[in-house]
Amino acid sequence: MDLVRKNLFELQDKDYQKFQNSLCPNTNNIIGVRIPILRKIAKQIAKENAEEFLKHKKIEFYEEKMLYGFVIGYMKAPLEEKIKYLDKFVPMIDNWAVCDCTVSTFKFVQNNLEEMWNYLQKYISSNKEFELRFAIIMLMDYYLEDQYIDRVLKIYNKTKNEGYYVKMAVAWAIAEAYNKYPKKVMELLNKNSLDDFTYNKALQKMIESYRIEKSVKDNLRKMKRKH
Repeated sequence: MDLVRKNLFELQDKDYQKFQNSLCPNTNNIIGVRIPILRKIAKQIAKENAEEFLKHKKIEFYEEKMLYGFVIGYMKAPLEEKIKYLDKFVPMIDNWAVCDCTVSTFKFVQNNLEEMWNYLQKYISSNKEFELRFAIIMLMDYYLEDQYIDRVLKIYNKTKNEGYYVKMAVAWAIAEAYNKYPKKVMELLNKNSLDDFTYNKALQKMIESYRIEKSVKDNLRKMKRKH
């Protein structure tokens, strides 16, 4: 890990650090290494010494957390082993970027949908903001499929958490779900138990989408809740 950290600081881009700090408020451990570079390093670690890296206890910086998640995604290992490291990784997540970028790397979920669905239940019922966001984004990235969509929308509808990044995740996920299941999502929007902020944000994200036609957007504008 010391060598990895030394390498990260050698790759530091101060302007990018400043930019990333602005995107991730309250995150004060960003070195400033771009995501494509981190992915390249993670692929090398995954190929050469994944287990040694993942067993390390000193994971402190934003980039180290990102690497940890990427390595889990890229490493060749049985599902049980990946889950063991996920158990260590998920509680480390403390901002939206580490959550969303790493989740998009967990392509192994596609071949283990039912096992991972069962695994995610403990995070779906978590009251911790980023554990819950992790579950919501996992469902959005991998479970907007025929056999899961009704259960996914039910979970989004029932999610109750005051965390800003949970509410934004649910809103984004509902907007994404509309692109594959417009009828089901409209049924949800017409009858739901979402709080006003999440509901209106979901509508806003759909209105901002390039994939939704104007007539639908005009209707969505009329559906906004007044405070």
